[in-house]
Amino acid sequence: MKAERDPQAGGAQRSGHDMPFGAQLRPDGVRFRLHAPGQAHVKLHVDGTVTQMQASEEGWHQVVLPVSPGTRYRFELEDGLLVPDPASRFQPEDCHGPSEVMDPRRYVWRDTDWRGRPWHEAILYELHVGAFTPEGTYRGAIDRLDDLVALGVTGIELMPLADFPGARNWGYDGVLPFAPDSSYGPPDDLKALVDAAHQRGLMVLLDVVYNHFGPDGNYLGAYAPGFFTDRHETPWGAAINFDGPDSRVVRDFMIHNALYWIEEFHMDGLRLDAVHAILDDSGEHLLSELARRVREAWPARHVHLVLENEENDATRLAPRAPDRFTAQWNDDVHHGLHVALTGEGDGYYADYRADPSLLPRALAEGFAFQGQMMAYRDAPRGTPSAHLPPTAFVAFLQNHDQIGNRAFGERITALASPEAVRAAAAIYLLAPQVPMLFMGEEWACDQPFPFFCGFTGDLADAVREGRRAEFARFPAFADPETRARIPDPVAETTFFSAKLDWAAREAPDKAEWLDWYHRVLLARRTHIWPLGPRLATARWQMTDTHAFAVDWEAADGTMLALRANLCGETAQVAPAEGRPVWQEGAASGAPWSVMWRISGGA
Repeated sequence: MKAERDPQAGGAQRSGHDMPFGAQLRPDGVRFRLHAPGQAHVKLHVDGTVTQMQASEEGWHQVVLPVSPGTRYRFELEDGLLVPDPASRFQPEDCHGPSEVMDPRRYVWRDTDWRGRPWHEAILYELHVGAFTPEGTYRGAIDRLDDLVALGVTGIELMPLADFPGARNWGYDGVLPFAPDSSYGPPDDLKALVDAAHQRGLMVLLDVVYNHFGPDGNYLGAYAPGFFTDRHETPWGAAINFDGPDSRVVRDFMIHNALYWIEEFHMDGLRLDAVHAILDDSGEHLLSELARRVREAWPARHVHLVLENEENDATRLAPRAPDRFTAQWNDDVHHGLHVALTGEGDGYYADYRADPSLLPRALAEGFAFQGQMMAYRDAPRGTPSAHLPPTAFVAFLQNHDQIGNRAFGERITALASPEAVRAAAAIYLLAPQVPMLFMGEEWACDQPFPFFCGFTGDLADAVREGRRAEFARFPAFADPETRARIPDPVAETTFFSAKLDWAAREAPDKAEWLDWYHRVLLARRTHIWPLGPRLATARWQMTDTHAFAVDWEAADGTMLALRANLCGETAQVAPAEGRPVWQEGAASGAPWSVMWRISGGA
């Protein structure tokens, strides 16, 4: 169902998304519908009552009962196994418990005039709801939105919320993709968070995972074995079946999920995790169909679709094409900045330490690798991307992966000097690519962000040992005693160590960082926003071992110039003329110096 105005609520909106599966409210009660082609018979348990569902030849099982929202239910399979609804809107007792019938139109929206924000105005702030505040809830996050507005942020990006096992998780182990995890509060609280953000001019993007399900709580294989396929392999095992027999239902499940978050929760966009692991050989790739369906549904709204794609496939990015995506996370910019600041060269960092020019190329053209051989992969990587606008890329110095995938979850300020960090941040925060901060970055937060989860039993042991084994191949962790100090990912203390300490912002050194971030974001809004998506072409050059120049040009002749020296020694930099935007460091070419200038134009 589309958003409807409620005359009794001053014209406010009530929103819900119609789905061909799950528990759907109807005038005569609730329609329960499950796709279980692997089961001849399915029973429905509702508040102690058991009802035989009607089966169809297509594998659907359905029944309509005169029950109300708040009713809890499960499906019983032929072997007696009780399973939750895979399209559950709420799991009050976690992913192994019963699902709850929800009335999506109960919440009265106040963002009636909200149409989103244009993408070039995006200044994103990635956060984990559970670690963002002491409360770790949707409601608790509302109390900090004004701080983000004061900082200069224009959008928040929520790490995945799909229901996961246990009380704590990064979110990438979700198993019920339509149910916001109950550990953060009920669904209406999430709607209140989005509503409050919109009232403050903040976009809300949600991270979603369509490449796999978590290892605990996924029952789909028990009654819909065709949901998965052994024709493709992923890092998590058998792939989701997007291109084989019976794949239409699977594709609809994921596409409806995207439509559901945008319509029912008023999300301004989605960030799709690791799409290189979404394997589809059909005529229309799932990603293309998903983007097209979203664009067709909301032609008048600013809805932004962002990818994480290890393959760096520029053909997926065309911000105004109906079946393409708005932008992609630009790992190349991060890796280049990180290596310049830390000198690290393990793993994928080796290519960037060997060739510092990959950083200015990524700033100017999007991808550092555009078909060239990448030594770390021992294979070519990427496709040409220089034709795309800068806003087709999201740049960052920190994110959940790049912090949390370190053994101890250290933030960049624990690895590099303040001068170096500010130089790197001044680059990505003012570059014409879309910038994204990670929560707490704005005051050089001391809290780490280690990997954590709430698994139990044998799975907890496997994750704990797997985490330590993962780092055993690095020289710094060759010693078993060193590996033993890696935080236990399933320990509650590891999760609590990641929670932001908001009171720490009041310390003089933290207040200075916060003021710095506020001023640099103000410079972005003042000087970079007016250029909008007009910057079309760019050129770059290395002027010294760790110094470079990048120049972007608009059709009207406006030039945006960056001059940077990312090392502790004085370096040669090219001159740049024009109006000053930002100067970091004692002078151009000084150690850890960054200079931005704008020239030409009307």
